[in-house]
Amino acid sequence: MFEDLTSADDRGQVGIGTLIVFIAMVLVAAIAAGVLINTAGTLQSQASNTGSETQEAVANQIEVIHASGTVNTTEDPDVVDTINLTIMKSAGSNAIDLSAMTIQYTSDTTDQTLTYNPDAADGQNFTTESVAGSTASPTSLINTDDRVKVTLDVATLESNGDNGLKGGSSATVKLVDQSGAQFTYGVSVPSTFGNKDVVEV
Repeated sequence: MFEDLTSADDRGQVGIGTLIVFIAMVLVAAIAAGVLINTAGTLQSQASNTGSETQEAVANQIEVIHASGTVNTTEDPDVVDTINLTIMKSAGSNAIDLSAMTIQYTSDTTDQTLTYNPDAADGQNFTTESVAGSTASPTSLINTDDRVKVTLDVATLESNGDNGLKGGSSATVKLVDQSGAQFTYGVSVPSTFGNKDVVEV
């Protein structure tokens, strides 16, 4: 049933063939192991990055602590033409870069994404001003005592022909920071202004 190898040459050829097959198997196993290790490392890195981004999006929070509207006393005393939001970062948040922040402004007649402009607010941009805190930067919220005023030009934003938000109207302002964390503030304009130049919204 088994072939008898009677010469040393025959036995040597079988041994070399077996060795070649063994080496090939080792090489294949090594390549497969390398691919698996590389894939595992890539997946671990991606998971770590995703976890960090998710943690930032959850931890980073902007809070609106005061909101006011400037009444257009010169042209239409029944309209708020500028909105000012005083904001801070919540405890535990990382530093927030306001120059990288976007604002989604939505009302009954307008839906506009605003970006930062250091010079002036208009129909596509908002501007900021440092009002308190140890950092004293108009574009950064680093410490919890930092306060920055964000200004929106509602007169330019609104497309209703009223030069702003009339008494009794409302809008939504969504602040989105560089990590994707969002804070939504509902603007509610009083029905009447009386003789005030500035009203809470």
